[in-house]
Amino acid sequence: MTPRDRDEYGRARSARPRDEYGRPLPYDAVGVPRVPDDYAPSAEEAIIEAALLLDAARPFHAHEVFEGRWKCCPPEERELWQGLAQICVGLTHLQRENPRGATALLERGRSRIRSYGSRPAYGMDLDAITRAATIEALRAALPAT
Repeated sequence: MTPRDRDEYGRARSARPRDEYGRPLPYDAVGVPRVPDDYAPSAEEAIIEAALLLDAARPFHAHEVFEGRWKCCPPEERELWQGLAQICVGLTHLQRENPRGATALLERGRSRIRSYGSRPAYGMDLDAITRAATIEALRAALPAT
């Protein structure tokens, strides 16, 4: 068994390369560029970078950007950034054809964003995000096959 890569606090780090959908690849494979473990973006940087990744159909990587933000944000903003990260993980599950996981993560994300309340959200329309972040709304937005 290969030992896990851990940080200075003993927390596991994910050193495995990932594909464009965030799925782990073998250690010797070449994956897509990852968000560094120590990434600490400003709110504005996180929003811009995550939007670019979502536009490129890479919600797993957008989740990593939002995760980087919630690790360094002021405590009163944690629910916002964790909620956005969870919605992105929900989108990742939807991409991977896991509707049960998608539903659970989308609801957790929506719940966190709702608990954030009506505080300023860096220009984001949180009501629109929570309305759009349901499995039904997302499936309706997908092109017919």
